[in-house]
Amino acid sequence: MRNLSNGTFTGERALFRGKDLVICDSVFEDGESPLKHSSNIELYGSMFRWKYPLWYSRDIKVTGCTFFEMARAGIWYTENIEVRDTIIEAPKEFRRCGGILLEDVTFTNAAETLWDCRNVQMKNVTAKGDYLAMNSSDLTIENLQLVGNYPFDGARNITVRNSRLISKDAFWNAENVTIENCFISGEYLAWNARNVTLKNCTVESLQGLCYVENLVIRDCKFINTTLAFEYSTVDATITGGIDSIKNPLGGTVCADSIGEIILEEDMVDVSQTKICCREVC
Repeated sequence: MRNLSNGTFTGERALFRGKDLVICDSVFEDGESPLKHSSNIELYGSMFRWKYPLWYSRDIKVTGCTFFEMARAGIWYTENIEVRDTIIEAPKEFRRCGGILLEDVTFTNAAETLWDCRNVQMKNVTAKGDYLAMNSSDLTIENLQLVGNYPFDGARNITVRNSRLISKDAFWNAENVTIENCFISGEYLAWNARNVTLKNCTVESLQGLCYVENLVIRDCKFINTTLAFEYSTVDATITGGIDSIKNPLGGTVCADSIGEIILEEDMVDVSQTKICCREVC
């Protein structure tokens, strides 16, 4: 491995096809695609100030670095990348990448980030921005703090644990989703999704969890949640109460209390749904 320290790199493709490099405390200034088609690169304490720094790269380790706002669309078509203890200000990071590890990473503008990516591990990630992880697959997520709408649209094979999502329209069109010990606040949660399981979660939602095929809920709390489960097949055990449910397609809903039950015979076959509660308010 060749070491490059305290460098300032400018101009287009400054280290094009770089290989077997350890780059420390360096700055990539103006100039697109400085590390395009690079491989076996380790970056420590370095800064990226311009567009497209890591395209078509592989076997990359990034630690303690900063991607400034203009380092947008920075990591596309890259395989096997680890990013730790890093701040990313730029939007549209990670597109069509595979084998991604993100640990202790902050995305201050996560708009359109992690699109069409595969085999993603996220731990202790903070993100703000819309459309995170659209159409991505095989995601394992621990302690994600997200403020942003429409995350995980069309994504599949997702496990999220111990996270907080302030997210309208999260998990739309998603498939094979497991969410454990999480807090989710946002309207229209998980519409048109398939195989969604929530365990020990707290949910606040308007018209959440509708149009879901095979929805399983275990020991979850529903706060200020109305018109839930419309046209969903559901197997739910709810801790405490829920404000209202409307026209599930079938299954079982059990709760301590249900504020309002809306079952319209001209909309659904009401015999397909069993509802049990101690009190209907």
